[in-house]
Amino acid sequence: MRILLIEDDPMIGDGLRAGLGQLGFTVDWFQDGATGFAALTSAPYDAVVLDLGLPVRDGLDVLAQWRAQGRDEPVLILTARDTLDDRLQGLHGGADDYLGKPFALAEVAARLQALIRRRHGRVTPLLCHGDIVLDPAARSVTRAGQPVDLTARQLELLELFMNAAGRVLPRALIEEKLYGWTDEVGSNTIEVYIHHLRRKLGNGVIRTQRGIGYALGSVDDATQDEEDAP
Repeated sequence: MRILLIEDDPMIGDGLRAGLGQLGFTVDWFQDGATGFAALTSAPYDAVVLDLGLPVRDGLDVLAQWRAQGRDEPVLILTARDTLDDRLQGLHGGADDYLGKPFALAEVAARLQALIRRRHGRVTPLLCHGDIVLDPAARSVTRAGQPVDLTARQLELLELFMNAAGRVLPRALIEEKLYGWTDEVGSNTIEVYIHHLRRKLGNGVIRTQRGIGYALGSVDDATQDEEDAP
């Protein structure tokens, strides 16, 4: 899941980017309100972590303008402004959640997962597709009750497909969801990950839609051709 982080404190920003990255999030970090405001329209973000006391443009102003434009990305405010009036102002201003500093990384991750889960209309923390179960918090996958060993990137890709069940995802969108601005992506990287997911979970788990992209397939169908596998 790709997260937009707007935080001017270098230590907090770097810690969140690294820590959330280890927990399966792709994080783009910006350090002032004006740049962060513009960034939301430049990539398909799943959620935003927003500080309020930002240089150039205040976080509440950024949030108000996003909502005025009709942007519906879930926003978690993360700030030292933690009085009751501050929290009410943030929530009434369009924030979906509010967390004061100092904070625990695990709680930030849990709140982001909850926001993303609600955005996709899920009421349970687990992602299920047939006998495949993905636990985003534990970063684990089982099939028919047996653990499946996936790399971090393979797990992120499977989570993306399971959140988008019923939709065909273009290759470009998959890349934008999995990689940040500074990441380099090889020409056949996505195809390699899909190839390995099919090997571990069955050929039919990811369906190729020729000329369009990929979609979650039937876990019972082992006959799907790996049309784009290397």
